[in-house]
Amino acid sequence: MPRNNYNHKHSLHDEVEEPSTSSSSSSSSSSTSDSITILGFGSLLSKTSAQMTFPNLQNFRLGKIQNYKRVFAHPASIFFQRDIINYDTKEMSSLSAEYCVGASFICSVFEVCNNNGELMERQRSTNSHDNDGSLEDYHHVPSMAFREREEEFDIIMVPYEEIISNSSSTLSSSSSSSSTKVGILCCRSTDEKYIKLWGQKRFDENYKKYNIDTIWNWGKDSGLRPCGPYLRHCVLAAKKMGPVCFDSFLDETFLVDRKTTIRSYLRQYPHVMDTLPPPELQQRYGG
Repeated sequence: MPRNNYNHKHSLHDEVEEPSTSSSSSSSSSSTSDSITILGFGSLLSKTSAQMTFPNLQNFRLGKIQNYKRVFAHPASIFFQRDIINYDTKEMSSLSAEYCVGASFICSVFEVCNNNGELMERQRSTNSHDNDGSLEDYHHVPSMAFREREEEFDIIMVPYEEIISNSSSTLSSSSSSSSTKVGILCCRSTDEKYIKLWGQKRFDENYKKYNIDTIWNWGKDSGLRPCGPYLRHCVLAAKKMGPVCFDSFLDETFLVDRKTTIRSYLRQYPHVMDTLPPPELQQRYGG
């Protein structure tokens, strides 16, 4: 099995314990026929990382998603391909969002061009009894190109709240007002859905090749842990977005047991913040 002992530099654990203050502002925008709103909760908390996938993104800001939980609950094939996992410690998991009444977290929000249906395509509804061709008779479904980039997820439209700061300095829960809109969220799926969409051969190539028998069936007691360089990247990205986003990531992101927060995890394993990605990935996983 491949091994990766990571690279190390001076500890950043103090940065995890003491969130710094920074300013962040946002304005409301909604998905239209020529733009789609993306909701980011992991790598896409980093504007730099988001621009590597969506170079023409607009209006990068913060929002809040209700009734979904952010969880490190599945291994991502790309981590194996990039050799940034640790088999011995099971540090190989990525983030997904899963429906959970009462849960919530702060996310990034931005718009991307959808002129030609690059991300979401309009599909005529099949359950309408009197379709007349109006916009109400259609719903958005992910394009195959977008599915390729987010291959293991269910890609769905969910409500989110725009966070509008009433302060000129920092965002805070007590000094913000909200308006509800919808955006794209990458959610928990199943192995069966993956295989139905992509085929057994792709599942074998992307997972079984690395001795991984399942994407989504890791139990709460499996001991699955976050991929080190990826977690570090997400923590640094959340910190750059300001204290509201940073605290949300630490306290509203959970391990596979759905109980342990990232703040608790980093107190137990502070060395995670020393795990650097390979040089060729330092920009993508640089926070």
